Amino acid sequence: MLIKTNIIVLNKLKYKDYDLIIRTYTEHRGAVSYIAKNALKPSKTNKVKSVYFQPLMQLSIEENYRSNQSLQYFKDVKSNYIYQSLHTNVYKSAIVLFLSELLAMVLREEEQNKDLYHFLETAFQYLDTEEHFANFHLLFLLKLTRYLGFQPDMPNENSKSFNLQTGSFEAYSKASYSVSGKSLTLLKRLLGINFDELNTIKINAAERHDFLNMLLYYFELHLGDFKKPKSLKVLSEIFR
Repeated sequence: MLIKTNIIVLNKLKYKDYDLIIRTYTEHRGAVSYIAKNALKPSKTNKVKSVYFQPLMQLSIEENYRSNQSLQYFKDVKSNYIYQSLHTNVYKSAIVLFLSELLAMVLREEEQNKDLYHFLETAFQYLDTEEHFANFHLLFLLKLTRYLGFQPDMPNENSKSFNLQTGSFEAYSKASYSVSGKSLTLLKRLLGINFDELNTIKINAAERHDFLNMLLYYFELHLGDFKKPKSLKVLSEIFR
């Protein structure tokens, strides 16, 4: 069956001499893996070229869908949105590497979720054009929890702590699962804003590092097989 759809590339893996296996998130069917035949082979006539498959690329494709196959095949691939800075700015590239690795781990459902797809699409286009983006990945991960099923509750005036295990704000701390201090203050602020308000958040590198590690621990608690992305080290070095 010939299907046209939009996809976001999560990662790629070389297969045999010239092929690539591409993990993607699709608009019509959620997480889907493709095999790009001869993508690494120099050819003027090849419509499926490796340059298309950089992390988080937004593509428009035609596929030859087969329900009994774990790997689908591209018939045609085109850019759906051409990034201006996402892969050329070293700081944005570090965020891209980190988020693409994380998304490849957590997006596994093979079912349509247009709201999630459009969130990813819009967020990465925003990052591409924005000049103030040091805290982008923090808000992105926080908003992603909504689609993964463990979005934090909204705080109230009596909230003195956030319980990472329950995802709720509380009036007092409960041992190792409680968040307080600067991370709690930042969490409350980020829960109430959109991406275009990120420039109002002023934190230093240490605070950013602590908050990110808190978020990743939150993911670990709610996703049984979640592990910290290997690219976290690169991201920490870039934004220290």
